[in-house]
Amino acid sequence: MIDSIEYEVEMINRHLDILRMVVNNEPIGIVKMSNELDYAHHQVRYSLRILEEDNLIRPTNQGAVTTDRTGPFIEDLDEQIDDIRARLDALRGSN
Repeated sequence: MIDSIEYEVEMINRHLDILRMVVNNEPIGIVKMSNELDYAHHQVRYSLRILEEDNLIRPTNQGAVTTDRTGPFIEDLDEQIDDIRARLDALRGSN
């Protein structure tokens, strides 16, 4: 079970790395992301496909770019992470 959770966390981390690259460098292509982030091309391509399915990025001839859903998604994600941290801190405090 721990191995599958670790795999999922690593994949989510890769998706977020790819999204961060698009946000900070749009438009950006697969080769540049692969070289900069040290992920294999197929891993970058898969993450881009997932992000595109979630309408967080869209492909262009020049490379991936953000959509109007990207900003709100990042804001919501930040809030969720803050909530998780607060819950973890509360758990640590009760032990």
